[in-house]
Amino acid sequence: MSSNFKSRLTGTMATAIMVACAASVAHAKGTINVYNWSDYIDESVLKDFEAETGIKVNYDVFDSNEVLETKLLAGTTGYDVVVPTGSFLSRQIQAGVFQKLDKDALPNLKNMWSLVSERTSIYDPGNAYSINYMWGTTGIGYNVEAAAKRLDGKPVDSWEIIFNPEILAKFQDCGIHMLDAPTELIPAALNHLGLNPDSHNKADIEKAAALLKTIRPYVQKFHSSEYINALANGDICLAIGWSGDVFQARDRAAEADNGVTINYIIPKEGALMWFDQMAIPTDAANSKEAHMFLDYIMRPDVIAKASNYVVYANGNKASHEHLDQEVLEDSAVYPDEATMEKLYVTTPYAPKIQRIVTRAWTAVKSGQ
Repeated sequence: MSSNFKSRLTGTMATAIMVACAASVAHAKGTINVYNWSDYIDESVLKDFEAETGIKVNYDVFDSNEVLETKLLAGTTGYDVVVPTGSFLSRQIQAGVFQKLDKDALPNLKNMWSLVSERTSIYDPGNAYSINYMWGTTGIGYNVEAAAKRLDGKPVDSWEIIFNPEILAKFQDCGIHMLDAPTELIPAALNHLGLNPDSHNKADIEKAAALLKTIRPYVQKFHSSEYINALANGDICLAIGWSGDVFQARDRAAEADNGVTINYIIPKEGALMWFDQMAIPTDAANSKEAHMFLDYIMRPDVIAKASNYVVYANGNKASHEHLDQEVLEDSAVYPDEATMEKLYVTTPYAPKIQRIVTRAWTAVKSGQ
């Protein structure tokens, strides 16, 4: 029995039931269509939102920015809330695919973390079109036992393990996955080469692609979500992945008690710091409900529940007191100051450069 229902039991039982039911029917008319990354929310957050507001949530998932962008640029998404990564969000804003947020309808904006908001403003000046959902890093996930055997006990702490073909070859027998994400892998390769990871220079991108081609023979698959279960099940032993995804793999392996121990590291040379932003498409049919959903997500207890589940940092400072201590105190989730200084961000490619990146990535994946 809901608290709203109990509060109406002040008259006769029949009258109270009639009032409560009428209110429920009126309240439950809303619907919201959400398009988010796979394995990226505690489903109880959605159920609690539905129970509290009466708004039905239709929830679909994707596993690459390119898939989302294709829908957005096609002109009719059918979604009210979507979750692009910052570098993609920036050019999508320029393309006019998002509506400005009505900040008067978002009182929980006061809970956001200024450090994160300042960084996301690179992609969304004034954070006019989006709120931060989660942020994290792109690093190395690995099977602890398998790595120890193949590295003779040396620590997994450097991109050298990935970008030195002689070292990476040692992991080929136990399986290697990498993100199907050129905007993640090309900057990582550039960083390893000592070049600007945010370079938009054609020659630099070609150098990064050449490096990636040297390690291509040892990569079993490029995919942006399958590596989670593959690591957890012991089907692979090494992956370039997103921090929270690797933590999910770690936790699934621990729950299964299958003898697999997974760890995640931010390489000592630095790594990409990325931001996933919630935004409302221009063609959203349920803009009011979308704003209600965003404001709900910005409640400290709500976003903390999501972070505790997916093991990603979020851009909500007030949520810290609600986070599990093992999440808040994990330096791989919330890096210390020294590590934060080594994290880099990237900016969106112009269309001409994006085509160069896409062609280069296609050549890498195909081994050409």
